[in-house]
Order: sequence, then structure tokens, then C-alpha cells
Amino acid sequence: MKSGTRDKTEGTFHQVKGKIKEIAGKVSMNDDLEAEGKEENKSGKVQEKIGEIKKVVGK
Repeated sequence: MKSGTRDKTEGTFHQVKGKIKEIAGKVSMNDDLEAEGKEENKSGKVQEKIGEIKKVVGK
């Protein structure tokens, strides 16, 4: 798998995982878990964008 495609796929995975943690944190009233989920969701978005850029550049 090319690097750009891998980054995009992993970014999407981290977004989903982060959203699940965020929701679990809200339901269980665990502020730390909710914050961790938000952070992972954001980092997943960044990684997905990096994958898109790599795909355009051709890496």
C-alpha cells in the first residue's frame, strides 16, 4: 500500500476511534477520556490530510 493511502486510511481509523472515545467519555462522565477522544480525532484528521497531500504529490 502506498504511503499516502496508508496515512489516509489510518487517519480515518483514528478519527473513528477518537469519536468512540469521545462519546464513551461523555456517557461515563469521564472528562479525561472525552478529551483524549477529541485529541485523537483531530490527529486523525491531520493524518488523513497528510495522506491526501502525499497522494497528490505522488509519494
